[in-house]
Amino acid sequence: MSVLRKDQFVLPEGVIYLDGNSLGPLPKAAAARVQEMITDEWGEMLIRGWNKAAWMEQPARVGNMVAGIIGAPEGSVVMGDTLSIKVFQALASALKLRPGRKVILSDNGNFPSDLYMAEGLVGLLEQGYELRTVAPEEVTEAIGEDIAAVMLTEVDYRTGRKHDMKAITELAHANGAVMIWDLAHSAGALPVDLAGSNCEFAVGCTYKYLNGGPGAPGFIYVRPDLADAVQPALAGWLGHRQPFAFEQNYQPGQGIERMRVGTPPVIQLTALEVAMELWADVDMQALREASVALQEQFIEEIERDVPQLTLASPRNSAERGSQVSFRFEEGYAAMQAVIDRGVIGDFRAPDIMRFGFTPLYLDAEDVSKAVEIIRDVMENRLWDNEKYKTRARVT
Repeated sequence: MSVLRKDQFVLPEGVIYLDGNSLGPLPKAAAARVQEMITDEWGEMLIRGWNKAAWMEQPARVGNMVAGIIGAPEGSVVMGDTLSIKVFQALASALKLRPGRKVILSDNGNFPSDLYMAEGLVGLLEQGYELRTVAPEEVTEAIGEDIAAVMLTEVDYRTGRKHDMKAITELAHANGAVMIWDLAHSAGALPVDLAGSNCEFAVGCTYKYLNGGPGAPGFIYVRPDLADAVQPALAGWLGHRQPFAFEQNYQPGQGIERMRVGTPPVIQLTALEVAMELWADVDMQALREASVALQEQFIEEIERDVPQLTLASPRNSAERGSQVSFRFEEGYAAMQAVIDRGVIGDFRAPDIMRFGFTPLYLDAEDVSKAVEIIRDVMENRLWDNEKYKTRARVT
């Protein structure tokens, strides 16, 4: 089954886009729908849009669409705020579930924002909590009976290394810990089975593989049996059981609704809702097989034609997400030279050249053309130019 939908995305002519793992391209239907929302809903309905256009229900409605591709039941995912905020929510709620324990376990390959949120929460609580980080391959050995919560990103943002969600969750539970998964590089990239994993919490973003656009909101999943018991640390207005009763004291909403915080970003959610419609008939296993095929082709051709680069991602595709990373000492300059010639990937310090493979809009021909350009840049040292060595704010 083909999952290719290249004609449904805006892809600039002459560009091979290998950075959907950082920001997905624009779905063609999104611009018109967002303009319609702005003109016909915001413009004509004004504040009545909250009711007439069902803006208030949008976080739950889109949450159910996301739930469908991460193996979560309906009513267990809600949209809103940023991924960092959702990490904070999940972690704070997890610690309240294990009041006698003080250690948060993560790995040093986790995305920095997740670790910063954990550090901030530890400092805020001032009750002897500790963030303990180990190497990714040492996580299983580090899960003991003193751990309150294990917080991991399933797919490493730098190398694409993939944790075993089910095995680690089972180990965490066997030791009495709460499990939190960050799906930033998983949702829309590979099959996820949150219900099958039995984890308590999961969070993620929607501007990468889900193509929701820059600044698209994050999401949070709470296991249904816990949804009416978790205590949100960020007790926001829209997480109240009756927001428009305007009660002075917080009373948590029902189920996943209590994990809402602030006013939903309706324009951004509208773009995301259009993007999520593209997933209605996508077979996630077929998508995964197509992604692996593209990655294997890329690795084989790079290693054959571009010996200057060294594979940084796991060689075994079962241990890898939907990206491939290579190391090169002058990786930043090399990536800028590659981008300048129409192949868009990105760079992660200190020396990672990162390439994402999204079979919704990439095919084997794109991969071969990209390798040709990368080979030209490396063979002819086209990267060795001062204009490519000055780092921009976003790498």
